Amino acid sequence: MLFDTHAHYDDEAFDADRDAVLSAMPERNVGLIVNPGCTVESSAAAVALAERYPHVYAAVGIHPENCGDFVPEHMDAIRALAAHPKAVAIGEIGLDYYWPENPPKELQQEVLRRHMALAEELKLPVIIHDREAHADSLAIAAEFPAVTGVFHCFSGSVEMARELLKRGWMLSFNGAITFKNARKAPEVIAEIPMDRLMIETDSPYLTPVPCRGRRNDSGYVHLVAEKIAQIKGLSLDEVERITWENGRRFFGID
Repeated sequence: MLFDTHAHYDDEAFDADRDAVLSAMPERNVGLIVNPGCTVESSAAAVALAERYPHVYAAVGIHPENCGDFVPEHMDAIRALAAHPKAVAIGEIGLDYYWPENPPKELQQEVLRRHMALAEELKLPVIIHDREAHADSLAIAAEFPAVTGVFHCFSGSVEMARELLKRGWMLSFNGAITFKNARKAPEVIAEIPMDRLMIETDSPYLTPVPCRGRRNDSGYVHLVAEKIAQIKGLSLDEVERITWENGRRFFGID
């Protein structure tokens, strides 16, 4: 089966049919899903979804785009949510310098460091969002050598990928690799070993070709696996098996 390691089912895009979509996933060959939170509230919603569906797990954290109202007490809430037995990572956390209206870089960096310290304390992996912030993301990750995790929707260079692999990190790819303008990601996928790679949808966003324009869900993750199989010269079955094992190992799911 396939493991969608990053999908946001707490998003309002699923308000009309969330239960139907999630309940159908095992029949669509999707056996595991991790739902990362982006705020304290959505992290709590992710944990609630994990409680409801056996194949869903949660990650908890505050996304860089959502940290503008951050107060230290938020970390107490994230720590409490991370204690849930189906909370398997701290995330989605990181840095996003793309949108000028995002919170100040210094605040994003402070919030990221606080999450990294919590992950170190709890011995949990992290899920990193890195958009137009490669150098600072790498630098802050280097401050916490005991913490490893995954750079989701990886958009960095082959050189950055090599550096992360040396540090023990994973890289994850989604429907963006199927887009006509995808350049760097296919080069990175061709370069890295299969045991350091995971697949995701980032639902409801980044729907893969040929389904662009539709709301994304985990049922489309096979299109990501197919593209990776094409790039690596492997069968789809091999990519499915390896990424399933990688995801379970990374998140500690038996």
